[in-house]
Amino acid sequence: MTQPMQSNATLVADIAQPLAPDERAAFWWMGQHTFIVKIGKTVLFIDPFLADWPSRQTPPLLTMDETEGFNWALVSHGHGDHLCPQTLKAIAQNSAHCLFICPQTEAHRLEDESGIPSSRIMPVNAADIVTLHGTTVTAIKSKHEFFDEHAELGFPYLGYVIEHEGVTMYHSGDTIPYEGLVTTLRAWSHFDCMFLPINGRDAERFTANCQGNLTFQESVELAGELKPGLVVPSHYDMFIGNQEDPSKFTRYIEAKFPLVKYWVGAPGTRVSIP
Repeated sequence: MTQPMQSNATLVADIAQPLAPDERAAFWWMGQHTFIVKIGKTVLFIDPFLADWPSRQTPPLLTMDETEGFNWALVSHGHGDHLCPQTLKAIAQNSAHCLFICPQTEAHRLEDESGIPSSRIMPVNAADIVTLHGTTVTAIKSKHEFFDEHAELGFPYLGYVIEHEGVTMYHSGDTIPYEGLVTTLRAWSHFDCMFLPINGRDAERFTANCQGNLTFQESVELAGELKPGLVVPSHYDMFIGNQEDPSKFTRYIEAKFPLVKYWVGAPGTRVSIP
C-alpha cells in the first residue's frame, strides 16, 4: 500500500504522523540505501545521506534542517553515501535524543567529523545487540567485496536486524553473498521487510575503488530463501556508473519466486507494513 511521492514539507509531516490503526510499521526509501523507518513511536534513519553532492542522480528529499524527530540513526559502514558527516551532524543537532549506531571502526569519525558526543554513540560489532525503549537492533556482518575485519575493532561493514513489537526488518548494508549469511538470518523466523542492494559489481568498478554489492539475481535468491513479507531492492539509482535497472529484479523475482512480494517505487513514497 503506497502513496505518491511527496514534497519536503509534506514528507516531514507524514513521518511525524502516528501510524494508522492498520499499520504495524511504515518506511520511506530516500534513494541509494537510505531509509526512514517508523515502528510504533520509534523513528529510525538508516544510512542517512542528505548531502547535495553534484554527482547525485536522486536529489535529497529533506534538507539538513528537516532532521527532527529521529530516535535512532544507523550507519552501516564508512563510505560517504552511508556515513555522511554533514547529515549526521544535522541529525545530532536537530534530534536531541537521537542515538547513533555504527561499526566500532567508525565511531571515532562520528565524534571527530560530526561532533557527536561519545555518550550518544553506540559502537557495535557483528552479533552485538542494542535495545532501547522496546526496539532491538542486532548487527549482522556484511561482506563489501571483502570482510576487512579489524583485529581489535571487528567488522567495518554491517547490516542490521530491527525488531519492535513483533515487527522484524533487515537492512543488509552493502554486501555480497557469503557463506553463513542465510543461516545467520534464519535465526529470525520471519522478516516483515528486507532492504537489499542490487547494483552488483564488476572489474571496472572495483579497479575504480567502487566496492560492489549483491546483483539483482543474488538479492532475488536471498529473498527467495528467506521469504520476507516484503523485499525492497535499493542502491541502484544514485551514481552514474553504479546503477542498475530495478525492472530486472522485478521480472526475475516474479518468474522465480512469484509468491514473494516486493516494492519498487519513487523515493519519498510512504510504504505501509499492514
